[in-house]
Amino acid sequence: MEEKIRKPACFFISPDGSDSWSGRLPEPNSLRTDGPFATIEAAQSAIRKLKQTGEAIWPVFVYLREGTYYLEKPLVFSPADSGAPESKPPHTTGMPEYPVVYTTWQEEKVTLSGGRKIENWSFTTVNNQKAWVAEIPEVKEGKWYFRQLWVNGKRRFRPRLPEEGEYYVARVLDSDLEGGWSTMRKGVKRFGYHGDQFQGHWRNLGDVEVHFFILWVCIHVQVARVDEEEKIVYLDRSTGMRLTMDHSSEGAPYIIENVFEALRKPGQWYLDRSEGKLYYLPLPGETPENCEVVAPFLEELLRLEGQPGEDGLKVENIIFRKINFAHNQWQVPSDFAGSAQASVGVPAAITLRNTRDCRLENCSLSHLGTYALAMEEDVSNITVASCTINDLGAGGIKIWHRCNRNIITDCEIYDGGLIYPSAVGVLIGNASGNQVVHNHIHHFYYTGISVGWTWGYQESHSYGNIIEYNHIHDLGHGKLSDMGGIYTLGVQPGTRIRYNLIHDITCRTYGGWALYTDEGSSYILLENNICYRTNREAFHQHYGKENIVRNNIFVFGNQQMLRYTRIEPHTGIIFEHNIVISDGQPIWSGDYGKDKRKMICDANLYWDISRPEPVMNVGDDNTQRNFNQWRQLGFDSHSVVADPKFANLSTFDFRLSPDSPAFQIGFQEIDTSLIGPVKKESKNEND
Repeated sequence: MEEKIRKPACFFISPDGSDSWSGRLPEPNSLRTDGPFATIEAAQSAIRKLKQTGEAIWPVFVYLREGTYYLEKPLVFSPADSGAPESKPPHTTGMPEYPVVYTTWQEEKVTLSGGRKIENWSFTTVNNQKAWVAEIPEVKEGKWYFRQLWVNGKRRFRPRLPEEGEYYVARVLDSDLEGGWSTMRKGVKRFGYHGDQFQGHWRNLGDVEVHFFILWVCIHVQVARVDEEEKIVYLDRSTGMRLTMDHSSEGAPYIIENVFEALRKPGQWYLDRSEGKLYYLPLPGETPENCEVVAPFLEELLRLEGQPGEDGLKVENIIFRKINFAHNQWQVPSDFAGSAQASVGVPAAITLRNTRDCRLENCSLSHLGTYALAMEEDVSNITVASCTINDLGAGGIKIWHRCNRNIITDCEIYDGGLIYPSAVGVLIGNASGNQVVHNHIHHFYYTGISVGWTWGYQESHSYGNIIEYNHIHDLGHGKLSDMGGIYTLGVQPGTRIRYNLIHDITCRTYGGWALYTDEGSSYILLENNICYRTNREAFHQHYGKENIVRNNIFVFGNQQMLRYTRIEPHTGIIFEHNIVISDGQPIWSGDYGKDKRKMICDANLYWDISRPEPVMNVGDDNTQRNFNQWRQLGFDSHSVVADPKFANLSTFDFRLSPDSPAFQIGFQEIDTSLIGPVKKESKNEND
């Protein structure tokens, strides 16, 4: 018997549609008696009915016509919306045979927005500046408060003090430095300030925010009151962390945001909650007629949520393709000042729970106030491919505990941490088998990719993660410390960090590293990476076991080139076949040799462009040793000191000449042609 030709089912959605129509036509008919749906919810309902009646024809394509769809509530997909029939046997790998695909019609542009347009502007004067003003009744009624604004697709910022740079805490009150790390989580609710940095008569004083930059986190609090005589600011909540810029100093840098009296520069805005008015200082050439102003309203744009437990039905086999997701916000809880690391407590615009075998392809996740996407509970075999993820209040993608075998590939993730600077480009928690490959991650204030979420040698479910062929650069910008291009935590056998290009990492006081194996990171392979131009070491291991660091290129760290900090009884690092180039900085520093930091270090090439030979700073007093003295400690017996003969070191062209001495140590040349996104944009099926 011949197999029947399977023709996809198609539904259409349009801003010009109606949910009372069939959704089977791409545009209204001449009598306007039938045509496309108006909402995605109508298409979901139609597909569910097909499945319930047994009339479903697979696959199903839902085509969105051009336009911006302003969502009244988040889009929620349950197991009833899955592409495969619910009677299909469970599977563990690969996509089911028949998907439901939500995509654009041909090459039309579609945006799903969680924002609302601000219109009906009038004109006024604010602080002697020409301004627009719009009345927003929901704000005055206490039903809406937003901290972001976009004008013609560009993020605009609230006024801040100082206009450039930062203030510094004058006096830390209620703190205790003697307890060391044990008191780091001792927050404060007041601090002393200098001069006239704060004024008690500021308009809507309770809406004024203070952002502290503490070690690797940013703390957000609001002002409760100001004692101008004593020069003390009282805060509305505890900072949750001691006010310190590093581990030993009292005081921290901070900025003040959302001060009405500081609204003076074109492009700034201020939301007066008491009056229910939005003020905006336009840029030259901007008029209410030629500007689209959008403020975020929804916290979440899209949620895929299946049933928990092994027997619970999962959301599966849904594809989102070529759709723009934009404009969301997070209403911060009254007791939240900041997360202990990576802004992990900040939610996402798109959330997946109990979901598997779904894809986002060629989508844009932009103009957001949170993380872009989070996999939170029992999520597997998700692919995020060829997406643009940018203009982010927090980070890019969060793959949280026990979310395994997911793939992030060929994406550009950038301009993040704009509200929560400690957020990460891609954050993987205690999870395994995930792949982050061929991505371009740049311009964050903290780490590019973070893998693992256990400290020390405790049991970990983070293993076999693959971090390869990513281009990671321009991180830190001097705002936070203790961060890196790629950062790892805990025991991670089988995790591979290879073929990554990492450069231009700038911390505040310490910890601007390209590769950073922190807190028990163990059994990780770091291979064929190129790391250069960091304002601390290019590689740092805090402590761990038997991490293999081989065939990497490390160039121009600022203090030392390489660092290994905690003394332990076991071998921490196997460091072989690497090229290390310094510009006057020591190669290694710290205590090495017998009964000190144990590592295997051999068959490397070292070169110092400003010294006759490289030096090492060794011992408690960092005694400077030459290369022969370093060898006497038992390291680098087969290593060489020589110019590796790169094609052009000044332009960071790391191709090797045929007679490079690097080949003598067994170095394998690193092909950079595949680093970063490589796949071309896929076309819609059935176009």
